[in-house]
Amino acid sequence: MEPTDLTDPPPPAPPRQARTSRSTKETSISVDVKLDGGEVAIETPSGFFTHMLTALASYAGWGLKLHAEGDAHVDLHHTVEDAGLVLGDALAAALGDFSGHRRFASALVPMDDALAEAALDAGRRPFLHFEAAFPQPVAGNFDFCLAEEFFRALVTRAGWTLHLTGRRGRNSHHLAEALFKATGLAAATALAPRAGLGPFSTKGVL
Repeated sequence: MEPTDLTDPPPPAPPRQARTSRSTKETSISVDVKLDGGEVAIETPSGFFTHMLTALASYAGWGLKLHAEGDAHVDLHHTVEDAGLVLGDALAAALGDFSGHRRFASALVPMDDALAEAALDAGRRPFLHFEAAFPQPVAGNFDFCLAEEFFRALVTRAGWTLHLTGRRGRNSHHLAEALFKATGLAAATALAPRAGLGPFSTKGVL
């Protein structure tokens, strides 16, 4: 007769997901993020910004529902920045106590003429280095200078150190898309579960 295993199965891991929102006199943003996959549905006042956020979520492997409204009659600055803030809040909340993910990753993405690099530390140390020169200033109603504003807002709330470098590119659309995709790929690895090993830090805590 086989011995009976009386040990309890380990409890299921808590879902790595979060919902956050922010409403001001300038914008209204809501985010529902699932780090381990799901539907991607993005709505913003800019087709190009929607395209970039869809690329970011898809390459990161997230389920992401993001709805953004704002004073686009002024410009997109407030909407793009606040979307970064709220998404950053949701990503930090989804990681919980920051004790169960791989933390570090990098990615290099070519897109035709463009080449972009992202190096990421998801370790509660907010910092952005952004180095990219966009040859064309605008795509639709999206000013390419807003890419840096989005990533700065994102890392501030997510607790990321992110070094983003556009190594080359003659087409601003290609360069921006390569930057968003590189960030997504780096995040897919950096936020991947590292179950049972505790915080990835010599300090023992993040």
